[in-house]
Amino acid sequence: MRITGTMRALDETHGAVRVTDVYDTTIDDLWNACTTPERLARWAAEVSGDLREGGMIHAVFTSTWSGPARIDVCDPPRHMMITTEPGTDDECQIEAWLSSEGARCRLVVEERGLPLDALHLHGAGWQVHLEDLGRSLALDGPAHAGGWSEQVAAPAWHARWVELTPHYRAMAIG
Repeated sequence: MRITGTMRALDETHGAVRVTDVYDTTIDDLWNACTTPERLARWAAEVSGDLREGGMIHAVFTSTWSGPARIDVCDPPRHMMITTEPGTDDECQIEAWLSSEGARCRLVVEERGLPLDALHLHGAGWQVHLEDLGRSLALDGPAHAGGWSEQVAAPAWHARWVELTPHYRAMAIG
């Protein structure tokens, strides 16, 4: 079982998960896969709204999470950050960094502000998202042919998440 994530506490009640993977593509292609609605919908989320820095969007992830987010940083092709559910008690930040490694590209995704007792769920979820990204890049198409909704997760996403969750639950929180 390859685990690509880590978890850490930020304070007594909240923490962060960080997941990393390297892809056989260029930084520009990976940026497009992470920021273009049509390509993002192939592997992680359907997004709509004001898709520019400072804009508000609505996302529906393959995991069924859905809600509002604000684009806080958009620095193509290396760095982006969004705040989910801004202004609420459930506010979190999702930040991504891209870097070239020869002919390949590294993606690091970190989600912060999560409840400590749910870190393992998010760690497993983000690892599945990044695995789905790799599959979408390899297929040059959707990782989830059957789709998903706010009520029903993408079946393959859910199955892999169920498989990974116990491994993340067993990990130490740094």
